[in-house]
Amino acid sequence: MNIRISALTLSLLLAANAPVFADEAEDLEKARDALSKQDNDADTEKALEQVFEAAEKNYSLLRKGGKSLNFNSDYSYYGDQRIDLTIERDGESSVIRNADVSPVASHTFTNSFTFDYGLLDNLTVSARMPLIAKYETEDELSGYGLGDLSSTFRWQPFSYVPGRMSQTYFFTARFPTGESPYEIDESESLATGSGSYGTSGGVSVSKVLDPVVVFGSLSAGYSFPITGLNQVRNDSILTEVRSGPSASFSMGFAYSLSYEVSLSMSFQGSYSHKSDFVLFTPSTGEETTSTTSSQMSGIMNFALGLRVSPKTITNINVGFGMTELSPDIILGISLPINIEGRNSSQGS
Repeated sequence: MNIRISALTLSLLLAANAPVFADEAEDLEKARDALSKQDNDADTEKALEQVFEAAEKNYSLLRKGGKSLNFNSDYSYYGDQRIDLTIERDGESSVIRNADVSPVASHTFTNSFTFDYGLLDNLTVSARMPLIAKYETEDELSGYGLGDLSSTFRWQPFSYVPGRMSQTYFFTARFPTGESPYEIDESESLATGSGSYGTSGGVSVSKVLDPVVVFGSLSAGYSFPITGLNQVRNDSILTEVRSGPSASFSMGFAYSLSYEVSLSMSFQGSYSHKSDFVLFTPSTGEETTSTTSSQMSGIMNFALGLRVSPKTITNINVGFGMTELSPDIILGISLPINIEGRNSSQGS
């Protein structure tokens, strides 16, 4: 990414303290995770399946009693330039004695297993277990382990009718099973989870215009406050985090080149409202609240769907971020795992 420093930005840097730089950089990292693509957003995987399989009147979810297991492997890369300033104060003036610009890279690998079960023909419940590995080059920090588990209910009120728009409503609950960013030693490792319980819900729509499928989604999310923290941050202690609500939307289309091959393109945008961090300073006995600004994220995705068997579709996607907080590079692959020996229980 390009380095942008205006006169106003430089004057603000001179007036700020070093601990503030660290907090802002950390808040940006957490905002990146919060604004990343969520598992319940309308994505190209489902759209490609509809391109291949949409035909007779039916529900597009699993049929009652149906089971499926999918493996997803994703990689994201963040590249940035970090500016380290050495500032000396002389009375009321400040002088920059040293300015060092160094590249920073962050790599995240996520391997997840998603199990779906059809409670009814139009109601499916799923559970997702992510395994996460992170590495950051500047401080040579890493983090490995289980991410946040989540469970999603998907409900399709009306059966699929060719030529009509299909609607699916979803609700997701997230559990803080990953390593919390508010409980680790930030100088030693990276977190693998969000640290809080969260919920999200919304609706996804799609319409088959053979050989094209257009799709989109709209959702809102909320993370519950985290209290009882005792994380040291410079000369203060973080005691509470109140994350703001978030919203996301996506839209795109998929095109069937043949019975075996399909291509798609989609855009996903996310918005995260400001969050509050409550800090206690033992030396003064004061409690202060630091508020982050709202953030936006935009991601463009391209995907290739390949039918490797009459009932099995493999999806490969490549994407890139369109805002500063979005990943620079996104790579992913989705592989269904046959756990029944056949897939007859799945809807069209």
